Amino acid sequence: MKIAESELILNSDGSIYHLNLLPEQLASTIITVGDPDRVEEVTKYFDTIDYVVRKREFHTQTGSYKGKKISVISTGIGTDNIDIVLNELDALVNLDLKTRTKKDTFKPLTIIRIGTSGAIQSNIAVDSFIASGYGIGFDSLLHFYDSKHVQNQSLSQALQTHLDWAQDKSSPYAVEADQELLSHFIDDTIQQGVTITNVGFYGPQGRVLRLPLQDASLNDKITSFTDNNLKITNLEMETAGIYGLSKLLGHKAISLNAIVANRATGDFSKDSTKTIDRLIRYALDKIALL
Repeated sequence: MKIAESELILNSDGSIYHLNLLPEQLASTIITVGDPDRVEEVTKYFDTIDYVVRKREFHTQTGSYKGKKISVISTGIGTDNIDIVLNELDALVNLDLKTRTKKDTFKPLTIIRIGTSGAIQSNIAVDSFIASGYGIGFDSLLHFYDSKHVQNQSLSQALQTHLDWAQDKSSPYAVEADQELLSHFIDDTIQQGVTITNVGFYGPQGRVLRLPLQDASLNDKITSFTDNNLKITNLEMETAGIYGLSKLLGHKAISLNAIVANRATGDFSKDSTKTIDRLIRYALDKIALL
């Protein structure tokens, strides 16, 4: 069936509405970063850059690294933007934008998030790296989709019970990383973890400036949680949304986290730019081998 103009919105040049991209400008291997300025921190290592497109917080550059065609896209902060980015990336490869219909042949994407994060366990060193084996969403994004079949409901229920989760908050959802990608990226350089995706940076992550929290002990309870030998390792704001929508849409996804803060010890990286650059170079060399 033809998708209505109000649902699949295109720009006057035929590009997808928010990302401003045409299908030929997108590679099947995609790196997502939060900060639009970080796109160039990745692509400065590319051998070629074929396309540069910017609109709002969405900055895309597509080129090649060691013979591998890669697109780097900034998402901005939060899973509300992830909803836009993942749906529009899928539309670019799996919808015919001219006829507004589904293509007969499905095309999978490989999505690698490179982002910053804060550790929640005291033994995780600042400036280390974590690959998210699970993303646990404290936002509500996945609950707007028919998504029960991609969630680990046992894990999310155990966490809700342990946290004495307030009924006014959206129920956490847990989604596993693509196992093939996880195995590819895990080595002595990067450890596997369980990542919570928060709905905000301050109160939702237990930061107090002037406002009191609904649950002042939330981070302590997160730190002490265990389930089948799984412990929460870090907090950030996009991973669970990427994992959830990727699973629903049939794409592969992995989230790589540069630990620039440790919430348990109060430490912050002395040179977070250097740490992020190390993760970028590590990820690019791994991606070149996919």
